[in-house]
Amino acid sequence: MTAKILIGLDGSEAGDRAVAFAKQLAALIGDCELIALFVIEWSPYSFQTAEENAERHKRREAEIAAAEERVINPAIDALKAEGFAVRGLVKHGHVADLLNSTAVSEGASQIVVARSGERGLASRVFGTSTAHLAMTSEVPVTIVG
Repeated sequence: MTAKILIGLDGSEAGDRAVAFAKQLAALIGDCELIALFVIEWSPYSFQTAEENAERHKRREAEIAAAEERVINPAIDALKAEGFAVRGLVKHGHVADLLNSTAVSEGASQIVVARSGERGLASRVFGTSTAHLAMTSEVPVTIVG
């Protein structure tokens, strides 16, 4: 049975460290598939006109294409060049919730993410996606510094 590790990517150097750690885990496991996920924060709680929804859909499609081009495809290409089995996904929604639900639906045994770079009052009041994921995930989470 192939093990699966879900990697939360954000296009940052910290995300690169999460990829590096996931590669180490995959090498130790042997038969392992890496799943790279980039989540575009997207709130479903906005009430808009039909025209605004059409514009929002266009922006969503452009954001997905940009995330694939700038973050997911380069990561996948690099991992494949090193011999890893890897797939990439881009989704819209709440970061922690989508990392968790994707890990569950994909049968991942581990989620690897980088520590959030968020600082200041907002992170103290609302917390970070990483902290929320660590507290609510149904799958073990490794947070890379």
